[in-house]
Amino acid sequence: MESPASAPAPVRILTVCTGNICRSPVAERLLQAGLDQVMPGGFEVTSAGTRAMVGDPMQPLSGDIVRTFGGNPDGFVSRQLTSKILRGVDLVLTMTSGHRGEVLQLDASLLKRTFTIREFARMLDVLDERADSAAIVPVTADGGNPLSANTAFWRGLPARAASVRHLSLPADSSENDIIDPYRRSPEIYRQMEDELAPAIVSVLRHARLNVPA
Repeated sequence: MESPASAPAPVRILTVCTGNICRSPVAERLLQAGLDQVMPGGFEVTSAGTRAMVGDPMQPLSGDIVRTFGGNPDGFVSRQLTSKILRGVDLVLTMTSGHRGEVLQLDASLLKRTFTIREFARMLDVLDERADSAAIVPVTADGGNPLSANTAFWRGLPARAASVRHLSLPADSSENDIIDPYRRSPEIYRQMEDELAPAIVSVLRHARLNVPA
């Protein structure tokens, strides 16, 4: 049995928006819930805001969206994005291209591991559609640990995703962004949901298709 010190590290994913009360909390809680089903203990999803409403809970309408898709919004607390939070993160998924730029201002070393969530989802869709996608499914060697294989797979995923960026470009760059619903109508929250939910589904689908054997 592995000791806690030698146990495989989970894949660390950070979602980022502005206030960390509307968009990134929804992405955090739904990704965590879905990835827990794929590989229990294999992922740690957190979030932060570039201008966070520090200490605030998730907005009620965002909480409703999380519940609709089977997640749990309870106990969420907004926090400010810092270089310390970014340290050791395997993948950063931002809600807009502007947020991506702000992440990279804090830590330029994350250039190849930071994407808008919609951009990343389209890249994963291309990977899933490729005839040779089966060739990149991680296989656990005899006696190997599926959690270790999963972490290795996800740490290599940003490079594989970026390699098909040219096949996943949107017609308009605004399609990379998730609309900000803060202090806006329920209709705008529904628009946020319509933009964010398919991206989350794509990430979770890729995880399911590539779960270590």
